[in-house]
Amino acid sequence: MMTRYLRLALILAVLAVMGIAGCGESEQEAEAPAPTLVFSDLNWDSAQLQNRIAQYIVEKGYGYPTDVVFGSTLPLFQGLRNGDSHITLEIWLPNQQEAWDEAIANGEVVSVGKSLGNDWQSGFVIPAYLQEQYPELDNVEDLKDDQFKQIFATAASGGKARLVSCVIGWACEENVAAQIEAYGLTDHVEVINPGDGAALNADLYGAYEKGEPWLGYQWGTNEPALVLDVVRLDEPAYSDECWLTTKACGFEDATILIAVHPDLLTTAPEVVQMLRAWDLNIEVYKPIAQWLLDNPDASTNDAAIWWLKSNPDIWGAWVTPEAAEAIQAALDADEIPDGWPTAS
Repeated sequence: MMTRYLRLALILAVLAVMGIAGCGESEQEAEAPAPTLVFSDLNWDSAQLQNRIAQYIVEKGYGYPTDVVFGSTLPLFQGLRNGDSHITLEIWLPNQQEAWDEAIANGEVVSVGKSLGNDWQSGFVIPAYLQEQYPELDNVEDLKDDQFKQIFATAASGGKARLVSCVIGWACEENVAAQIEAYGLTDHVEVINPGDGAALNADLYGAYEKGEPWLGYQWGTNEPALVLDVVRLDEPAYSDECWLTTKACGFEDATILIAVHPDLLTTAPEVVQMLRAWDLNIEVYKPIAQWLLDNPDASTNDAAIWWLKSNPDIWGAWVTPEAAEAIQAALDADEIPDGWPTAS
């Protein structure tokens, strides 16, 4: 009898230990930390500004840690495809069309909506004051004319027109180079490729402040194009046939998408839902660009805080009521997301 009781007690003890272990395992699973969501920190202002706003919302509203990977268009898109990052807020099409189509076909990325909307871009932009001074300078073909070419020539350009083109590593770098060749401008323009978007913008701002000639690449949502008076030289109209062959035509207006890695659909579905509601369009972004111009010492982080505090009605429509309450409380307490780059 004693042996039977001992066996029963032993079985009960083992079951109790198993039960405790099972409860502990469930608690550990329930308390597992949220995964860190990594943003593609593309090297131009609007992409980084959107990242900072999204990081604030994701960290303070939904409780996910965030981080960023800094770089240019092509390597960061490959990183998104590989799962090294999870969210890219500016996919520019058709600039990245071939890689984008391939990634979609392979199930490596998912589009969740538009970012900024649609936008123009051109490698042949000049200040409006320059066209007022030279009204006949209105077409890319005019750059073959010595009287206009010399307007943009510098001591280092070898008699050619200096053209500040796309940043090294951006998809448009190759496209503008192809356009220059297709237009027969190779012998007439000297191409300068800045190292980043800030250098591109500084070059235009510097010329504009002095009222000097400037020729180069810009796009509609870039800060200088939003706050300065610039014009595009006329180019042949875009067509699919032209763009897929010679590129002897202007850019098609870009569609700017938000893309996520497929894993995000299951690891952070509420974040994906927020991104589907995202609507930081050009008209919403324009005041941010103006604020940055008016506050030259402010960082992108500062601009994100200013915009979030000023526009709860806009971002509040993207998030759940619970998230909106948490975000507002964080803003009221002047909290900063852990994942923000300190030098941004």
